[in-house]
Amino acid sequence: MALPLPRRAGRRTNVGLLALFLLALGTGVLAFAVGSPVPARLVVAAHGAAGLGLLLLVPWKSVVVRRAWQRRPAGGGGVSLGVATVLTLLTGVLHAGGGTGPWSWSAGVPVLHVHVALGAATGALLVVHAWGRRQRPRATDLDRRGLLRAGALGAGTVALWGAGEALWRLTGAAGAARRATGSFERGTDDPAAMPVTQWISDAVPDSPAAELVVTTPGRRVRVPVGDLDQGDVFRAVLDCTGGWYAVQDWRGVRLDRLLASVGRDLPADGAVDVVSVTGFRRRLPLSEAGGLLLATHAAGRPLSPGHGAPVRLVAPGRRGFWWVKWVARVEVVDAPWWLQSPFPLQ
Repeated sequence: MALPLPRRAGRRTNVGLLALFLLALGTGVLAFAVGSPVPARLVVAAHGAAGLGLLLLVPWKSVVVRRAWQRRPAGGGGVSLGVATVLTLLTGVLHAGGGTGPWSWSAGVPVLHVHVALGAATGALLVVHAWGRRQRPRATDLDRRGLLRAGALGAGTVALWGAGEALWRLTGAAGAARRATGSFERGTDDPAAMPVTQWISDAVPDSPAAELVVTTPGRRVRVPVGDLDQGDVFRAVLDCTGGWYAVQDWRGVRLDRLLASVGRDLPADGAVDVVSVTGFRRRLPLSEAGGLLLATHAAGRPLSPGHGAPVRLVAPGRRGFWWVKWVARVEVVDAPWWLQSPFPLQ
């Protein structure tokens, strides 16, 4: 005999699942953009809680599925969505727990990348599945009972996420030591042990630039790469969206010092474009130039080609795709720094 609550499964169950799906997808994308500890921890926690929260609605959803099957044989779309969801959750849990052996880095592909790919596929299947099943809002969605149900679901998702975090600590799993962003340590103070990764289609160039072209209002200067080692040192965390991080002592020249030596009358509200020899670029606020470094060395050793030699940007507090490798040009522009794609398109 079915329990009273599952027997009442229906529209609210689907709305709850949709809300958790959208929250998980949205926070998953946002997690790639946030690098500072407190915001990153909140975003990653919300992502994990929303994903695990889907499990809380399984008893109700199973009733909905059985009813649908009784009326009409199930199509492949719903089954595909269910399988993709399960695999996405499984790979997310494997990454959060730290994984071992083939589960952490299989054939050079981190399990986090598999999780992201499955999440994108799940999102696409969700759109296909929901198309034609649109539900109109109802006044009862925001009544006292509806809000209490939503609150209970939210509390349950947080409790389930907290139980998972406690499990990693009690068992001594590697997941207990991951950073706020969800990344695991690989290669701190040992640049050779850091994975060599690039953003999407970017690749190690055959011929890196021998000089840096610095452009400020009314002036353009070519600086030999050998002159960029000015002894400025930042100890900063490179946190890659591939799921790993490393702390290094990066040495080179502070960006504000370099710009001050080249030009004057820099725009107060301007920005600076840092451009790779490959064409990859990121735009940052000019006001943050004092906290940015053009690095030629890591841990006292010259950068390797895979890690951006001869010079790369060090941008503390930002995720790895902001740390432009193989820098060829630095251009001061009179434009808002946020006037760019949130994520590089290359």
